[in-house]
Amino acid sequence: MSDTLGSAAHVAISARRCQTSPHVVFTRPDPASPPGASPQRHTVAGWSGDPRSPAPPAFLIPSLQAADGEGSRLRNRGGQSPHLCVPESGGSRWVQGAASPGAANLKLKTLGSGTALCRARWLLPIDLRLSLLLLLLLPGPPVAPGMEDPTFPHPGESSQPPPRACPWRCSCPRDDTVDCAGLDLRLFPDNITRAARHLSLQNNQLQELPYNELSRLRGLRTLNLHNNLISSEGLPDEAFESLTQLQHIYVAHNKLSAAPQFLPRSLRVADLAANQVAEVFPLTFGEKPALRSVYLHNNQLSNAGLPPDAFRGSDAIATLSLSSNRLSYLPPSLPSSLERLHLQNNLISKVPRGALSRQTQLRELYLQHNLLTDSGLDAATFSKLHSLEYLDLSHNRLASVPAGLPRTLVVLNLGRNHIRQVEAARLRGAKGLRYLLLQHNPLGASGLPARALRPLRGLHTLHLYGNGLDRVPLALPRRLRALVMPHNHVAVLGARDLAATPGLTELNLAYNRLASAHVHHRAFHRLRALRSLDLAGNQLTLLPAGLPVALHTLRLQRNQLRTLEPELLAGLDQLRELSLAHNRLRVGDIGPGTWHELQALQVLDLSHNELSFVPPDLPEALEELHLQGNRISSVGPEAFLGTPRLRALFLRANRLHMTSISAEAFLGLPHLRVVDTADNLEQVLVRLPSTLPGEGLKRRLKFAGLQVPSVRTTPALSQMEVAQ
Repeated sequence: MSDTLGSAAHVAISARRCQTSPHVVFTRPDPASPPGASPQRHTVAGWSGDPRSPAPPAFLIPSLQAADGEGSRLRNRGGQSPHLCVPESGGSRWVQGAASPGAANLKLKTLGSGTALCRARWLLPIDLRLSLLLLLLLPGPPVAPGMEDPTFPHPGESSQPPPRACPWRCSCPRDDTVDCAGLDLRLFPDNITRAARHLSLQNNQLQELPYNELSRLRGLRTLNLHNNLISSEGLPDEAFESLTQLQHIYVAHNKLSAAPQFLPRSLRVADLAANQVAEVFPLTFGEKPALRSVYLHNNQLSNAGLPPDAFRGSDAIATLSLSSNRLSYLPPSLPSSLERLHLQNNLISKVPRGALSRQTQLRELYLQHNLLTDSGLDAATFSKLHSLEYLDLSHNRLASVPAGLPRTLVVLNLGRNHIRQVEAARLRGAKGLRYLLLQHNPLGASGLPARALRPLRGLHTLHLYGNGLDRVPLALPRRLRALVMPHNHVAVLGARDLAATPGLTELNLAYNRLASAHVHHRAFHRLRALRSLDLAGNQLTLLPAGLPVALHTLRLQRNQLRTLEPELLAGLDQLRELSLAHNRLRVGDIGPGTWHELQALQVLDLSHNELSFVPPDLPEALEELHLQGNRISSVGPEAFLGTPRLRALFLRANRLHMTSISAEAFLGLPHLRVVDTADNLEQVLVRLPSTLPGEGLKRRLKFAGLQVPSVRTTPALSQMEVAQ
C-alpha cells in the first residue's frame, strides 16, 4: 500500500535517534478544512506507516526542490538537511544520513510486516543517485540542542502516561501503595517502585528479607510482614537501617528468635508478637522518640532477654504488650509514658519495689494469670498509679485484697484467687471503684462481713459468683445497681436482705438453694427499679410473691414449679421475657387469666414441661414461643388466634404426627417466619401463609436451622415439608 503526498503536502522527517524504532512524522492539510486550519499530523514509528493499516505502507515524498513552491514547505530543522535513518547492508542496524535539499523524489518503503526497513530509491539520473546514496550512508551531523521541534513525538515517547510499575500478581491501588498479601510468595518481589510508602507482604511464605531490595525503598512508612516464615537468620542486622522514614512495622506471626538489633528512629508502631523472640536489644525499641505502641506478646521473653535500657529514650510509648511470655517479675525501667501495660499469662510472682513508681499516666494494668502472692506485692505497689482505672489481678494466688489501691480505680478484678476475707480497710482508698469482681474465691459464710464494702459508695456492680456464700451480704453499698451471685449456697432470702440496695436493676441468684418456703413475700418489696431477676436453678415450687412491677426479664427455668397463679403475675405489665423451661407445668396447672396480666410479653419459654397442647389465651404481644420438649400431640385451628404477632414457634421433640397441625393453625399469623417441628414422631406437614415467594420463605427457614426438602406454593398457602 502506498500514499502519494502532493506538492502541497507538509512533510517533516524526524529521526533524532537512529535506533530500532526511528520516527517519521509528516503533516498534510485536509482539503475540506477552512483556510488557516491546522494540518493533520501523521506519525509513523519504525517506518510502520498508518497505524490503522495491518501492513506498513510505502510513502512517496515529492521532490524536495518543490519545497519552495507555493503552499509547500519542508520543515527541516531550521534550514538544515532533514535527517533520515537507513539500514546498513542486511538491515541489521540503522545508520544516520541526511537528505540533500537538491534531491528529487525520495521513495521510502517498508519491507515485511514485522521489522520495518527503509530503502531509498532516487528518481534521478544515475550519477546523482549514487552521489546521494553515498551521502546518505555517511554519518550525519548531530542535531544541535534547541533545533528540534518540541511538538513532535520522539522515539519511545507516547502521549499516554507510562504504566504504573507494580510487581507481578500484586496490586497497586495508589502510586505509593503496593499490596502483595496472600500470594504464597517465597521470594521478596522485585520491581517495587521507589515511590512506595506502604508495602504489604502479609500472609505469604517469605523466609528472608534481602537487604539490597529493602534499601531501595527509603521512603517506606508502613511495612507489613505479618504471618510469614521469616527467621532471625533471614533478617540481616542492617535490614532496616536505610528505612529512615518507617513508621509502622508488623512482623507478628513469624519465626524470629531475637528482635532486630536496630529499628528506625522514626518508628511509631512495632508489632513482633507471636514469634519466638527470646532477646531484645537496646536499640530495638530504644531511642525512638515517636514510638507509641510495642507488641511483644506470645513470645519467649524472660527477664534476662529484656535489658534494663530496652526502652531508654522512647518516652512516648503508651501501649506495651508483654503478655504470654516467661517473665518472672515485673520488668524495671518501664517507660513513664505508659497508659496500657499487658503482662498477663506470664510467670510473675513479684512486683519489685518502685517498679511502678514512675508510671503516673498508666490507666490499664493487666496482671491476670500469673503467680502473684501477697508477699509479691506491698502497700506501695499500686499507690503511685494516680491515673489507674482498670486493674486485673484475677487467676493469681492472692489471699487478700491488695493494699494501697488508688482512688482513681474503676474496675478491680480479683476473681479466681485464694481470698478468704475481704477487709474494709483494704478498699477504703479505692473510693471511685464501680466494678468489683470477686468470683470464685473461697469467701464462705464469713468472708464478706457486714459493711465490708461500705467504703465503696459508688459501687455499681458486684460479682460474687461461686464464693460459697450462704446468704446475701448485708449492708451493701446503697448505689449498687447489679448484684451477681449465682452458684452459691444461699438458701434463705429474708425481708430485709435486699433493703439496703433499693436501686438494684439486676439481681442474679441463679443456682442457689432457694426454696419457696424460705423466700419472704416482701423480699423484693423495696426493689422498685429492678429490671432483671434470675432465679433459675433453685428449688422453687411456686412463683415468688411481690415481684417488682418494673421487671422486664424473669428467669425461673430449672426449678420445680407446678402451678402458675394469675395473682402472682399481677401488675407485671412491663415484662417482656419469661422463662419457665424445665419445670413440671401442665396446662391444667396454669390458672385462667394467667397470661392476661402479661400484656407486653414478647418471649415465652415453656419448653421441657409436661404440656399436652398449646396453652390457650396466650399474650397478644407474643413474638417468640418455645414449646419444644413437651407432650403436645396436636395443634388445633384456634391455637394461635390470640397471638397475631408471632414470628417464631418451636415445637420440636413433641409427639406430633404428619397431620397433627391443623391446616388453619397459622392463617392469622402474617409475621410467622420460623416453625421448628424437627424430632417428632413423624415428618410433620406445615402450612404457612403465603406472604413471600416459595424460595424466599425457604431461605428464611434455612436461616432458622431447619432442613426444607421441598416448597410448593399455592395461591392461598405456601406448603412445606419439614424433615424430622
